[in-house]
Amino acid sequence: MAKSTPTRKRAAGDSVLDGSARTMVRGAPCRWQWERGEHRLVSDDVIVTAVDRAARIWTASAPGPIVPGSKAHKAAFCRMLLDTHNPYKPAIIDWPELEPEARCRLVSLSIWDIAVQTEGKARLRVLSYGEEISDPLLRRAIELDGFEEGRHKEVLSNLVQAYGIRLAPEPEYRRPRDPEWAFMVTGFSECIDSVFAFGLFALAKSSGFFPPALVDTFEPVMQEEGRHILFFVNWVAWHRRNLPLWRRPIFWAKILAVWAFLVWERIGIARGFDGAGNGEGGMVPQDNNFTLTGSKSVGAADLSIAALIDISLAENDRRLSGYDPRLLRPMVVPCLLRIIRRLLPRPGSGAAPP
Repeated sequence: MAKSTPTRKRAAGDSVLDGSARTMVRGAPCRWQWERGEHRLVSDDVIVTAVDRAARIWTASAPGPIVPGSKAHKAAFCRMLLDTHNPYKPAIIDWPELEPEARCRLVSLSIWDIAVQTEGKARLRVLSYGEEISDPLLRRAIELDGFEEGRHKEVLSNLVQAYGIRLAPEPEYRRPRDPEWAFMVTGFSECIDSVFAFGLFALAKSSGFFPPALVDTFEPVMQEEGRHILFFVNWVAWHRRNLPLWRRPIFWAKILAVWAFLVWERIGIARGFDGAGNGEGGMVPQDNNFTLTGSKSVGAADLSIAALIDISLAENDRRLSGYDPRLLRPMVVPCLLRIIRRLLPRPGSGAAPP
């Protein structure tokens, strides 16, 4: 969790067990830590800094290269997700009080319905696919992925309740007919959206659109999205290489179909259509292109597309930089953005946030 995370409400048993150390996350200014039979007094800032670092920096213990598709590869991307899990609890977040102007800016954003619904569907899709996995380690990692997607929904639901944001009624979240397809739609969709979301989050922070306390509250959620896309692209590479030869072309075709669906959705032709392709109805039409137009909403109306791309790519690289470089990185969206960027003029000075 970010070091400057807002004060949390104390909750009984709000603890984390980690090997030989037992630490209490949040509460009184100082807590006792038991380690190797000794005890010492540690401050909340020390604990939160350690948790935040553990969520952002990780290296596999296996030496040498990690070959995509190998057992070492599977162990690495699964352990990355499991070992970097941040144990924050949405139920005990003490949402900061906002000035009227800041609250009005927050309420005016047209993203809350789709954000809550997206996380709700993502949780069910990921967990549904996890139920089909027999490998214990991979299943644990996918179940954690689904848990964190559900926790994102809980964070957003608590936020809209705290600030009196009205949402449209949520649809019924139905189990997908093809869990693997649904899992891939969620994963590739996050690969697209996260790059822009990282940039917009940085803009919201630098422009003051979100107050610092609110930025700090959302910081763990943003970092989790980086972990999720890193896990997903490595799963795709590992899964493809472990399929029988005759099934690999089918899987490639499925990947292309998912990308075609997502492009179709994001250009607005299928606005309001369910992202898993399972026939769910009743959704309120939403603007799935918010990540491309949101810079105006967060207080950067004069920001060029070129500057937004620069910021988004820089933030994407920064958020993934702490994880083992032997793991594969998302390539499609960053490569496409770099190609587009070469065709655009350089932004004026002062376009990027500090």
